[in-house]
Amino acid sequence: MTYLVGLTGGIGSGKSTVGARFAELGGGLIDADAVSHALTRRGAPGWQSIRAVFGEGYFTPDGELDRAKLRQAVFADAAAKSRLEGALHPLIREETDRQVAASTAPYVMLMVPLLFESGRYRERCRRVLVVDCRESTQVSRVVARSGMAPGDVGAIMRSQMGRAERLALADDVIDNEGDPLLWSGAATRLDALYRHLARA
Repeated sequence: MTYLVGLTGGIGSGKSTVGARFAELGGGLIDADAVSHALTRRGAPGWQSIRAVFGEGYFTPDGELDRAKLRQAVFADAAAKSRLEGALHPLIREETDRQVAASTAPYVMLMVPLLFESGRYRERCRRVLVVDCRESTQVSRVVARSGMAPGDVGAIMRSQMGRAERLALADDVIDNEGDPLLWSGAATRLDALYRHLARA
């Protein structure tokens, strides 16, 4: 069975950067967000499921999913969020399971922003690596990359698990506050650990 490591962190923490480093070191990397995006392209199974559950009001005239409108709806309505999860999560689970099974890497990282919030992901992972930085750094990074207002970034952060709680649940932590050179050694050591645990 493939040794699965969960990779998570708050918005703007740098999960993708850290995940890419482990991939460079030879670990497998599966991005649950990328899987979700692929499943919700026009005509894909997730697109069809969302259309069946939410109707045509969340699609553009040319049939593309209106991601911003749907994101706004589920952010404001717990029932809508639950319906979206019911429509997508089984498909994401099936596809990530397929990718894990197909991997020939010594271990696989499953990158999930809300890993702790969703027990379905946490229970699959043997260890969890949290990418961490100051909350002010999270806000500044997201504002710089997406142009979102700081208040909107803060609202997203408040909808996620708090930093202290996430750190308390972590098996491993990478501090991504500054230059990647500062944490590359930690990544190399963790890569060796995960390879050892996978062999054991």
